Amino acid sequence: METVVSGIRSTGKLHLGNYYGAIQNFVKMQHQFNCYFFIADLHSLTTHPTPADLHGHVKHVLVEYLAAGIDPEKATIYVQSDVPEIAELYLYMNMNAYMGELERSTSFKDKVRANPDNVNAGLLTYPVLMAADILIHKATKVPVGKDQEQHLEMARTFGNRFNRLYNNEYFPEPYAFNFSENLIKIPGLDGKGKMGKSEGESNAVYLSDSPEVIRKKVMRAVTDAGPTAENQEKPSEIQNLFDLMKVVSTPDTVEHFDNLYNKCQIRYGDLKKQLAEDMIVATAPIRERIDAIANDAPYLRQVARYGAAKARESAQKTIREVREIIGFKVF
Repeated sequence: METVVSGIRSTGKLHLGNYYGAIQNFVKMQHQFNCYFFIADLHSLTTHPTPADLHGHVKHVLVEYLAAGIDPEKATIYVQSDVPEIAELYLYMNMNAYMGELERSTSFKDKVRANPDNVNAGLLTYPVLMAADILIHKATKVPVGKDQEQHLEMARTFGNRFNRLYNNEYFPEPYAFNFSENLIKIPGLDGKGKMGKSEGESNAVYLSDSPEVIRKKVMRAVTDAGPTAENQEKPSEIQNLFDLMKVVSTPDTVEHFDNLYNKCQIRYGDLKKQLAEDMIVATAPIRERIDAIANDAPYLRQVARYGAAKARESAQKTIREVREIIGFKVF
């Protein structure tokens, strides 16, 4: 059974983009692969969260992983910082990562432009930590989006470099893995791009949002003055709303509003009201489980400890073998 590794940064609550773009597939993967799904709290330290925020965000992701259907008996769910072997492998891989290649990373250059006052070493070596996350379990399949493919290529580079340096074909090559043939990209409500946490609260619909909050967010979504000619191409902000509707609404509903748009008869208020109600229905089962699980502290502790033990069993084996390959010996 091949090993799959994927993680989500603990920088806030999960939204529809996380669910339909990733977690929905995680739930299916857990029945067919050896899956490790982690909460990347070490990665989140690059933005210097307060201890209270860090703890709260980790809990949010853990609760929502479980509420969305990831089964701790079938997949290994763990908090990244509960597996110290990851940090140790990160150290070893840093010794074989070079400044030039790290500085050329697209995500590093983007983050430097966005946050020039917080260019820390963690941002520079982010791809090395991501490589350690993958290589610690010797994973061969990694579900990633287009924006993470360069990091995955660097993980292969670091693993292969280790193999060449020590003349040992130890680490397998990890590759991007799309479990579903049709990748779902969830647009944000601002009409500009994909749904994401960094774009602000109003851009994303969170799995834990109440019906009232969902209605308010959707009704504030960006629109235009309406079509001026029949069958005209939809501008991006309107296409975004239709793309969201394709995910949460029935095909008949999408067709109904599409026909109204093509006939220049659409009323965006009606479209938004329908979209909001369909989002509420689609997220209701998860929202109910979130409310129940969030209040069960003993269960959450049990899941976290069980996952950490399973992840460490795999990680400790890797670290023992890596130490031996490098030449560290206990006399």
